[in-house]
Amino acid sequence: MSKPKSLLSKFPISQEAMVLAFAFFLALVPASAQLNRDQYARLESALGETSFFSGHLTGFMLYDLDSQRVLFEKNSQIRFIPASTTKLFTLFSSLLILQDSTQTLRYVADGDTLRIWGSGDPSWKYKEFAQPDFRRLLAPFRAVVFSDANQLSPEFGYGWQWDDYYFDYAAERTSLPIYGNLVRVKKSGSQALVFPASFQPYVSTTTRPIKELERDFHANTFEYNPLTFQGKEEFIPFLTSAQLFVDLASSETGKPWIYRADPLPAENQVWRASPLFPLLKEMMLESDNFIAEQLMLMVSDRLFQNLDTERAIEYIQKTYLFDLPDQPKWVDGSGLSRHNLFTPRSMVALFDKLYRILPEDQLYDILPTGGRTGTLKNSYQAAQPYIFAKTGTMSNNHSLVGLVKTKSGKTYCFAFMNSNYPYTASVVRREMEKVMVMVREML
Repeated sequence: MSKPKSLLSKFPISQEAMVLAFAFFLALVPASAQLNRDQYARLESALGETSFFSGHLTGFMLYDLDSQRVLFEKNSQIRFIPASTTKLFTLFSSLLILQDSTQTLRYVADGDTLRIWGSGDPSWKYKEFAQPDFRRLLAPFRAVVFSDANQLSPEFGYGWQWDDYYFDYAAERTSLPIYGNLVRVKKSGSQALVFPASFQPYVSTTTRPIKELERDFHANTFEYNPLTFQGKEEFIPFLTSAQLFVDLASSETGKPWIYRADPLPAENQVWRASPLFPLLKEMMLESDNFIAEQLMLMVSDRLFQNLDTERAIEYIQKTYLFDLPDQPKWVDGSGLSRHNLFTPRSMVALFDKLYRILPEDQLYDILPTGGRTGTLKNSYQAAQPYIFAKTGTMSNNHSLVGLVKTKSGKTYCFAFMNSNYPYTASVVRREMEKVMVMVREML
């Protein structure tokens, strides 16, 4: 099967929409299209009423990418909480709209002052990404005026759990993040040291029996118990504010930053400062929620010159995903919200689109590989990797969507979604692996 040779389509977006908008009538295809009677019976037994999966809600679809026919399905029309498999939707949106670079900021030069509106780029001082060269951008100017008036989406997504606020996977969304909106924690003896160092004066000790540094819900004040401090949580989200940001940005760039909530003028310049693919790869391999959320803000900025995740999602669904078998309920970029609801057959339809727009080497590079990379490093192990897929896990929900390579050398797409189980995800994962090994062996 021929595949594109670059990330960018040779067609303009409007024509690309037509290319992607083939009707995907999965529900109309016979479930046993290419399985013999024995193969079908084995899968039915593995997923049926007497199987492990009968104790909770399970949906499964196995799809032949070459013939574009469904081999097997079970409850593929039922909606599940997708958790981080939502990031496949974010990946699709980013590839089509952002193409090869980040949206870092919009700016207007005003004499010796540069006026800036962030566009959502999460790269600045976060992980090991290529860094936007702020010093070069700001060199001709005496001062910077920063505004966040273009951000319409709130810091937390719809349906996020309130008590996730002190975990690094739930950092706040902002128009121009710095340090990933995280404080870094280091254990030195029994002491907790934090970076940026400007937060250190707000760290105090407590006699409460806590094992990690904890942040107050309402303020950037932190506590730890020197007798029980373990220092295993390396990052903690800080509470963002415009004034805190300009203080940190001033310190980092050596230029004075001032906050003023000016609206974004219609006439402005765009700075696209970092390559996109490393962000996409980190989001997919490590399931980075922060990157996923910021990507959807960048998509919105590119489309509408404001940061509105809800509007960006609506646009993507109406323009590129109107032909999915079932209308997704899609509310955020990361999958942190329990309000996201997707069906297995819509997940397969989406993945089929990704498979046809992303070059094969990049697709495999970006997907976690069983026993080798990312969130699948410790599962689906085999001498020859056979699972290449995005995971999604939250309490009582676990899903896997991607590719399986079989003994015959063929590659199939699948979606395997589980909800409402009373045990740990590792128990479900082990049983899922048995099914996927069966698929690998018999096809």
